[in-house]
Amino acid sequence: MALAKITSVTGRAVNVPGNDIDTDRIIPARFMKCVTFDGLGEFLFFDVRHDPQGNKIEHPIDKPEHKGATILLSGANFGCGSSREHAPQAIAKAGFKAVIAENFAEIFFGNSTTLGMPCVTAGREDIAKIAAAVEANPQTEVTIDLEKLEARFAGQSVKIAQRESARDALVNGRWDAIGELIDGLPDVRSTAAKLPYMAA
Repeated sequence: MALAKITSVTGRAVNVPGNDIDTDRIIPARFMKCVTFDGLGEFLFFDVRHDPQGNKIEHPIDKPEHKGATILLSGANFGCGSSREHAPQAIAKAGFKAVIAENFAEIFFGNSTTLGMPCVTAGREDIAKIAAAVEANPQTEVTIDLEKLEARFAGQSVKIAQRESARDALVNGRWDAIGELIDGLPDVRSTAAKLPYMAA
């Protein structure tokens, strides 16, 4: 199964401001009693999107003008806290394809990359520029270009960055290690057939 080469992501964006947004805020632990990750998207940011009685309160991703947004904007140290894979899964299951933030927690970043969901960094001022353009016109499309390492929006562009190993994996379609193993099974079988101790 050949993996998609992810060279760019284009979509409307939504700004979820704040630093140190941890994995428990992204997906509260009580929603992790699941066999698969399906359905986690509805619980994304649940405790800050609802009051204690479970009624929705105003949150950026629930605003009608941001319905269908696929790029998430945020602040510093995004995805910190526990190493739960459920956090990037919840973001992806909610329909997001990429995240732009000042920086990311290490494990969150790695888990996102193996989902094919680019996490790119930009300066605080540059993220503010994107957020301002989106606020002025929620229909603004943002393009994250992993080859040129820039984000383009509303006739403007800003520099972005991404760890080279992750960027290389995404743009060359090598972002899922399990997928690579499955693709390599014919070579594994061919090599095994030539090994005398495997013949028994």
